Amino acid sequence: MDIKGLRKEYTNPVLTREMMAPDPFDQFTAWFDEACAASLTEPNAMTLATVDHDGQPTLRTVLLKIFDRNGFVFFTNYHSRKARQIKENNRVALLFPWIGMARQVTVIGRAGKINMAESARYFASRPRSSQLGAWISRQSSVLSSRQLLMMELERMKAKFLKGEVPLPDFWGGYRVFPDSIEFWQGQSSRLHDRFLYRRIDPGWTIERLAP
Repeated sequence: MDIKGLRKEYTNPVLTREMMAPDPFDQFTAWFDEACAASLTEPNAMTLATVDHDGQPTLRTVLLKIFDRNGFVFFTNYHSRKARQIKENNRVALLFPWIGMARQVTVIGRAGKINMAESARYFASRPRSSQLGAWISRQSSVLSSRQLLMMELERMKAKFLKGEVPLPDFWGGYRVFPDSIEFWQGQSSRLHDRFLYRRIDPGWTIERLAP
């Protein structure tokens, strides 16, 4: 298959500096709401980039579950590869690929664990099946067969047959505290609009970047 001709011409209205909110979290909220209204598939899906001790980057898709002016929160097993890499180097990047709207948001910052109370509140809101899944998945470890995984699931179902499923002590959330947030919108002739917010305490600077 010849892929050189695969391209899409973007037809979005041009973004101007005056159209961008002074605070990037207000701008993110507006775009996130529009992504949800557009019925995009999992608009809260974001690519998380981490780096290991050798400087090798790793990517995976995680789900944004909380965001506010303090940052962007996702949840994971604290023994996972991403968690081990964050422990070694907490500098991370996030990418929201809203391809259906020809938009992207990139977040660069530092990740840190949220407190147990916040994790417990979110864990309690998850479906019971997801709660049980958190208990049985030794994330990123080698698994000899899916059958063993399903056997462990049945064991956990029996263990927590009565009452609520408790929060595992090896599972919880990370908050990414942004140093910069870039908003990208596709435009015709590949002359895309890009606006970069950079944290300059106590506020943010906003710059237009070349496409």
